[in-house]
Amino acid sequence: MPPTPAPLSPLQLSLFDDAPVATALPPAPPVLPSPIPPHAATPPPADFRHPRSQRDIRLGEHLVAYELRRARRRSIGFVVGVDGLSVSAPRWVGLGEVEAALREKASWILRKLHEQRERAQRLAAARVDWRDGTTIPFLGDTVILVLDPRADSAVLHVAEDTLPGVPRLTLHLGLPQAAAPEQIRDTVQSWLQRQARRIFEERCALFANRLGVRMTRLTLSSASTRWGSASADGSIRLNWRLVHFGLPVIDYVATHELAHLREMNHSAAFWDVVRQALPEFEAARGALRHEVLPAFD
Repeated sequence: MPPTPAPLSPLQLSLFDDAPVATALPPAPPVLPSPIPPHAATPPPADFRHPRSQRDIRLGEHLVAYELRRARRRSIGFVVGVDGLSVSAPRWVGLGEVEAALREKASWILRKLHEQRERAQRLAAARVDWRDGTTIPFLGDTVILVLDPRADSAVLHVAEDTLPGVPRLTLHLGLPQAAAPEQIRDTVQSWLQRQARRIFEERCALFANRLGVRMTRLTLSSASTRWGSASADGSIRLNWRLVHFGLPVIDYVATHELAHLREMNHSAAFWDVVRQALPEFEAARGALRHEVLPAFD
């Protein structure tokens, strides 16, 4: 039995650190990233313009207007964010040298700019129009919102027989047809959080027993960058937005955090603990990377 780790302050450990491949399996061959997936069409020429851009450069067929900042640093740095490309360069580096560095990194820059644009489009599509008939994801399924003044707060109805492609779940909200979007959003969020606590408690109890660990407390989180965290005292925090996903994803995050109660790290031993309780966790882990959830703001 490994020694008991010394008490640690609460840690928020990444769900996406690379998991070592099980020793019984041969390691997968390395795959080099490509600016454009081989099966995808070449993106058409596009303009990428940072709102605080002062300079622009043509990289291939694409025009990139970037923000240039002079900083006390030793090398040229690039950041591609939601606004576009920002370049930080030492004060003594000339513009010609900056542009040469941009052309050298053109493949990476363009790939990241296209990724940011695609993500922004997905986020825009994920914005919810809070009204009667709107749909939201719940446990990997689709739920239709129904404004129903006769309902008590929020009640989930499950239809036994529906046509193919028609959601079978409806959430009846005890609100009038004239309810404001903020009322609808807050009522739905409150219901989702109640469901999240109930479901997370059940799944954590199941996997804590499977792993032989003791969870002392479960709290819900609204963190924008973390799905969960674990502390050495047995406290587990899970993001309530996980309730949008199916049970395999919820089980992966719960297992991941509970496994930290045995291995407070991301070593090979830690991933062996996760794999022991959830052998097929890689698929659920992948879903967390790419899914865009409905916006509640």
